[in-house]
Amino acid sequence: MPNILKSAFHMASGVTRQTTLYAGNAFDRVFRAASLVQAGKTPFETLHSDGLVSLRYYPPLEEDFIELDGHTIKVESKSHKIPIVIVPPLAVNMLIYDLFPQRSLVRFLRAKGFEVYLIDWGIPTRKHSHYNLHTYVAELLPAYLNRVREHSGQQELSLHGWSMGGMFALFYCALSKDQHIRNAIIVGSPIDSHASGLLGLLYEQLSDVVEFIRERTGFRIHNLKPQWFHTPGWANTIGFKLTNPIGSVMSYWELIVRLGDREFVTNHATTAAFLDRMVAYPGGVIQDTVVRIWIDNQLSKGEIQIGDDIARLDNVNANIFAVAGKNDTIVPPDAARRIADHVSSGDVTFRAIPGGHMGILAGSKAPSFSWREMAEWLAERSD
Repeated sequence: MPNILKSAFHMASGVTRQTTLYAGNAFDRVFRAASLVQAGKTPFETLHSDGLVSLRYYPPLEEDFIELDGHTIKVESKSHKIPIVIVPPLAVNMLIYDLFPQRSLVRFLRAKGFEVYLIDWGIPTRKHSHYNLHTYVAELLPAYLNRVREHSGQQELSLHGWSMGGMFALFYCALSKDQHIRNAIIVGSPIDSHASGLLGLLYEQLSDVVEFIRERTGFRIHNLKPQWFHTPGWANTIGFKLTNPIGSVMSYWELIVRLGDREFVTNHATTAAFLDRMVAYPGGVIQDTVVRIWIDNQLSKGEIQIGDDIARLDNVNANIFAVAGKNDTIVPPDAARRIADHVSSGDVTFRAIPGGHMGILAGSKAPSFSWREMAEWLAERSD
């Protein structure tokens, strides 16, 4: 009998400890999520801000080695000559570029000896609804690239753009004909949007309807007020999650199942800090993007209208490293690979790697499947 009581006591104690662990993790995830977030830990300096858009500079790392994806990487003591400027898309917050200490793109690039700058587009409000592609590509981006040049002392630059950020980089090169953009890394950006699976098929069918309306009524979406198209951050969060609804639901189911795993709970809170804090799209950008990129599919013909001007991709002669995700439902490889058909660059590399739209930039497989090759490619072209 004493042995039975002892076993029962130990079992009860174990259940109590497990229950306490589950309850503590659940409480922290729901009520103290901010304390679990590991993102945004790499120090940076804000070189300039206009109240909305700001320019970050990531100074040299103090460590001699960093951990990345289970591997130890030596921090380069000498910097490459040409700085790299990260051009983010709209709607996202900047945590995606510094998601985990062991999976941080800015930290990795800095360790590999690159001078790293990042343009933070900020959080647009309704007073910025009139901002359109011209605002970002022809006004804000060149102004901030000039500030990078002033700070770095270098005229030649490399650009890194993910999603809409990649389009911003291409559009800038095409419109400005800037001969001092040496390299452009384009990640998950559509060139033929009608090749984007079911989404592309939807817009291809919609284009016929829109053309019918244009011919018979003269109606244009750009005739409407851009304020009507302003999209708040919460709507962008829902829209992004709906691109993979099953995965979004399963992530929370997995959280429940693995609630006793503190590391998993911490990682879940960190990823959610990015996904659940998306920011607004200015209405003018929505008008331009939906009409010119998705419905009219202008880029498939090698050009796009930016304001009153036409930006031609054959004006782009920078070295190109383009990446698409094999599992990307927004910009699959078929939508991205045609970049080589239109640019004048003599040096174009295209890679289709495992991962979805977010995964190819900051997923667990990104360091192994794209970051290392990207850094090697860039290093050969940055001195």
